[in-house]
Amino acid sequence: MSMVRPEELADRLAIIDVLNRYARGIDRCDLEVLRSVWWPQAKADYGTGEIDALAWSDGVVPALAAMRRTQHFLGNMLIDIDGSTATAETYCRAWHEVDSPAGPQEMEVGGRYLDRLERREGDWRLLHRRYVLDWSRNGPSTAQWDGPLYGTLTRHGKRMPDDPSYTGD
Repeated sequence: MSMVRPEELADRLAIIDVLNRYARGIDRCDLEVLRSVWWPQAKADYGTGEIDALAWSDGVVPALAAMRRTQHFLGNMLIDIDGSTATAETYCRAWHEVDSPAGPQEMEVGGRYLDRLERREGDWRLLHRRYVLDWSRNGPSTAQWDGPLYGTLTRHGKRMPDDPSYTGD
């Protein structure tokens, strides 16, 4: 078993932090956090063609804010670091609850982020992202917010700035 150099461990943790901040920015609809994960010239391709990542962020936050709630869960992360550049493949499950004429609907997707990252002046950020959709599931929402089990749980996730992670509640 080879020893991991402390610098490589620090780089891995910084990259994981970038990926986790992306999920937080998306789910809390926190544009400042979301924009902080991209380099200014970053590109993103979520399956419809490559676009400017900051412009994509500016457009996706209002779209997500119109949904009832979302949660992006990051799983397996394969990170390959080569000096000040890195690639990462990160598994993601994203759950969305949206309004529809038939009532609340759930949309869930499973996919992967294929990322290129770069470190500049000690700061890691995304330079390019491609999203790969592996599966999806859609149907009426099964979320419950009342009753003997869920009705007693009064702290619910919300969008920025009302989420408990911002308010301290």
